[in-house]
Amino acid sequence: MRSDGTPISEIASMSGTGFGFLAVIAGTERGWITRDQALDRCTTMVRSLNRVTRFHGAFPHFINTTTSELIPFGPKDDGGDLVETSLLMQGLICARQYFSGLTLAETTFRALANDLIKDVEWDWFTRGRDGALFWHWSPKYSWSLNIPISGWNEALVCYVLAAGAKDHFINPVNYHQGWARSGAMMNGHAYLGTVLPLGEPYGGPLFLSQYSFCALDPRGLSDRYCNYWTQIDAHSKINRDYGLNKYPKLDIWGMTASDGPKGYRVHSPTLNDGVISPTSALSSFPFLPEDATKAARAFLNYDGGKLQGRYGFVDAFSPATGWIADSHLAIDQGPIVAMMENHRSGLLWNLFMSAPEVIRGLDRLGFTRVPKRIDYRPVENA
Repeated sequence: MRSDGTPISEIASMSGTGFGFLAVIAGTERGWITRDQALDRCTTMVRSLNRVTRFHGAFPHFINTTTSELIPFGPKDDGGDLVETSLLMQGLICARQYFSGLTLAETTFRALANDLIKDVEWDWFTRGRDGALFWHWSPKYSWSLNIPISGWNEALVCYVLAAGAKDHFINPVNYHQGWARSGAMMNGHAYLGTVLPLGEPYGGPLFLSQYSFCALDPRGLSDRYCNYWTQIDAHSKINRDYGLNKYPKLDIWGMTASDGPKGYRVHSPTLNDGVISPTSALSSFPFLPEDATKAARAFLNYDGGKLQGRYGFVDAFSPATGWIADSHLAIDQGPIVAMMENHRSGLLWNLFMSAPEVIRGLDRLGFTRVPKRIDYRPVENA
């Protein structure tokens, strides 16, 4: 969307749609829309998703919002995108858990959602190997992009859902050898005084430690590689400290992937082109609430309020050059809403962690939780 609320194009990303489900749930709880309105909207969304051509159950990266037809993301990327699919599924699973009533409308929604959730052939994306899941497959180009989904990045939820699938599940060896790279994703070095358990130097763009955790609850969550609250907290602090060192008088910080003067790009301490993305700080509310609050106020007052758009803050800006984006992106706006709600109530975390697929996946991969689990609501055939 443009910052004035007009559409930029008819393109919808599947990850953005997943975050959209999370935002609808949060909006319902906050009284922005009624539960019936939310259910109607989510049912319309899931009916549209059922019309999308899928590839061994996986959705493409982009679709046309009017026709539900695939829009290629790039050369040879005209098929299934497993990471986009996983970020869609986390939102869809939360919505299924939320609409748990016995009315015909809620029962129908859950059935439609379950058809999509159960159809993803996670195991097929291992290519029959013990290593990583693979990101893309195209009926025309097959595995030509050849990108393994290896950590540390935004795709942890992909492995949790793949391990927890009822039928097409992967084995723990795929997680340990493929995702964790037999431990090679571990870091353990200090950056700006903070030790980072996993990932690249300085942590990279902050979405790497945010997207999966819009639904996956990091509180007390651990495996043999790290405690995941510690990971996100450390990555957030490093990103914050880097930004505050650059702009010590402004209280602004936050670098991730977002729009920029030269188009959509990755922004991070090691790829710094002076672009600040409000979603980075505002999606850090559960981990750095005081710093996120200060950043929100600074964004609100920046340049006489020029960061405010129709649907919240604009996607990004550059303090050094005065550039301000004229856009809202779902993959940036959605996590803000989700993480603020999780900070306030834990609602989305509780919904997701109550899902049978998630409980099975965490158990199969050897995760531990304190508390280990919460009771989940009955879900048909999940």
